[in-house]
Amino acid sequence: MPAKKSVSSGAVVVLVVSFFAGIALYLINWPALHKPDVEELQGVLRPEARELGAFALVDQNGQAFELDRFAGSWSFVFFGYTFCPDICPTALTTLGTVFNQLEKQGEPMGSLNTFFVSVDPQRDTPEVLRGYMRYFNRAFTGITGEKGQIDGFARQFGAGYFIEPESGPGEYLVSHTSSIFLVDPKKRLLAQFSPPYSAETIAEQFRKIKSLY
Repeated sequence: MPAKKSVSSGAVVVLVVSFFAGIALYLINWPALHKPDVEELQGVLRPEARELGAFALVDQNGQAFELDRFAGSWSFVFFGYTFCPDICPTALTTLGTVFNQLEKQGEPMGSLNTFFVSVDPQRDTPEVLRGYMRYFNRAFTGITGEKGQIDGFARQFGAGYFIEPESGPGEYLVSHTSSIFLVDPKKRLLAQFSPPYSAETIAEQFRKIKSLY
């Protein structure tokens, strides 16, 4: 009789150990099991993250805007200009909605930025940009600088622009890349969102990208 009791107790111990081992294994693999498939982000996520290089621009408050401004935060970046009649207001309005949705979903807004980089430094002074950003979201930051620095910064993103001929004194349009870019807290270009924009889709894709990185 004592021998049978010993075997029974041993079996129980094995079952208990196996049970907790199974739970531990599940918890260890939980992040991988719940990560989104990269294929879901095809056309948005870059094949390889691109580390950004040094640059020297100026923000809407006249403060230096350099590479370290990307450190520790997720940042949406859009290249445009304040006189833009259509795509820029649409992109910024969409990003404003994205911010509202992410905030409602509990995203820490202190670690999320939007930088609007002007490709029209002749007209877009820091003061002009500051007033323009207020129309969309006071947390957004306008960026300008010397044309050469803007060109170099834009090339890092694969963004281009072309200043059209004047239709009158100081009146001209600027053709420019319409994608919204995403930079991670490690100062790497990870993704870009192309029009037509959907705030709901961008917010969802952002959360998936964040879970991957």
